Formats: sequence, structure tokens, C-alpha cells
Amino acid sequence: MYAQKKRSHNTVDETESMLLQLLDEEYTRHPFYGSRRMTKYLCGLGHKINRKRVQRLMKILGLVGMAPGPNTSKAHPQHKVYPYLLRGVDITQPNHVWSTDITYIRLPRGFVYLVAIIDWYSRRVLSWRLSNTMDTSFCIDCLEEAIKTYGVPEIFNTDQGAQFTSNAFTDVLIKNGVSISMDGRGRALDNIFVERLWRTVKYEEIYLKQHDNVQSLLIGLTDYFVFYNQERRHQSLNYETPDMVYQTAKGGGAKIVDKYKNTETVCTV
Repeated sequence: MYAQKKRSHNTVDETESMLLQLLDEEYTRHPFYGSRRMTKYLCGLGHKINRKRVQRLMKILGLVGMAPGPNTSKAHPQHKVYPYLLRGVDITQPNHVWSTDITYIRLPRGFVYLVAIIDWYSRRVLSWRLSNTMDTSFCIDCLEEAIKTYGVPEIFNTDQGAQFTSNAFTDVLIKNGVSISMDGRGRALDNIFVERLWRTVKYEEIYLKQHDNVQSLLIGLTDYFVFYNQERRHQSLNYETPDMVYQTAKGGGAKIVDKYKNTETVCTV
């Protein structure tokens, strides 16, 4: 009797895990999908599932249309929110604008969180950290490493997540004379370069390798970011690498045009 129940429980776990993986992968492709579209998507694959169950699974993953992951952008009501400074700005040199974000990575036994800082001009990943909690400290460690290694940017952009609006994080930027910029609510393009980095990392490393523990993931990401910076040629950089563009200050650049005012968005990506 116990063995039968155990086999049944394992089957449920395997089915749940498969559905979570499908939701995770589809969300990476289409982050604007809500529970209705996700339900249609899974039904289209032949799964008998209703919206209520999809909502429960999305809640486990923390997925909401246009949000980056499990509570990674949850605001703190008492933290100061800074205005967005980058709309219409031409990014013309390395260290003009850096930005950061947090994404989740699903492992067989839970989640870990990945934070990275990227230089907008060159798309170079300047620093990154993994953590099994959403504590602010791993974001600060990442920021301090980037500043120690590369100096300071003119502008630093984040979303309105509590980690980035905290005094502990913004004080590091203020102390170094950096102008702080924060994404507008619901403005998916405001931090598009990091969002596209997450999509690239997940497709080219996470989903391919299927890491089963944190140590394996850490080794994999270490190798991947070396490849990304030093070897991966980007179409938007005229097929140069981020390292080459960062070092030579040639071939990069970016500009965000406000589609709400100008009816279009131009992103040099």
C-alpha cells in the first residue's frame, strides 16, 4: 500500500516538474503571457489542465506577465524610487550606462537567483553573482566588484525591486557620484539589454546543460560568461565580441526612444 502511494506521489511530482519546466521555458520566450495564454499553450501541447492549476504553478514560479521571475522586482513601499533617465539618450561610450537585474534559475530542488551588471555600450557582463536568497547583499557584492574592476559609470539603471531601491545599494552609487535611473512601472523596454541577456543565458546555457545543483551551475555560468564576453560575436556589435567593443570603444552604442511619445522604440541591440 505504501509503495503504491509512493509511486503515485512520484508520478505527480514528475508531472508537476514537467509542467513547471514548460511554463518556465515558454515564459522565457513570451514573458507577456498570463495564465490564460499559458493554459491555452499547455492544452495545445496535449496536457489536460485548467487555468486554476496554471495559476497555482505560475505562483510557484512567481511568474506574472512582463515580470522577470519570482518576486525579483517586488518594490518596497518605503524606499525612494528614482526617475528613468535613459529615454532618448544616445549611449556613445563604455561606462556611460550600466544596468542590472535579477533573474531566477530553476534547479531540481528549488531556485537560485542570478544578478548581473552589464555595460550598455558594449553589452559586456561586468560582474555577476548567484544566491539562494533575495538578500540585498549579493547585489551589493556584484556592484562593488564591478566598480572595483572597471571604475564607475555615469548612469546606473535598475528596476524598482527592493534590493536596488534599498539605501544600502543606492548609497554605494551615491558615494561614487553615479546618477541613478530606475525603470518605469510596466515599461518592459526600459531595461531591455539585461532582459535579452537573461534570454540568451537561459537558451544557450541553462536549458541546454540542465544543471542539477548549485556547484554545477556555478561552474557552467563561469565558463559561459567568459565565452559570452570574449568569444560570442554579436550581430548588433557588427559581429565583434563585447570585450573587443568595450576595450576599443568602437562598434557599440544604444538608444531607447519612448514609443509612448514617438510611436516607436529604437533599441540598438
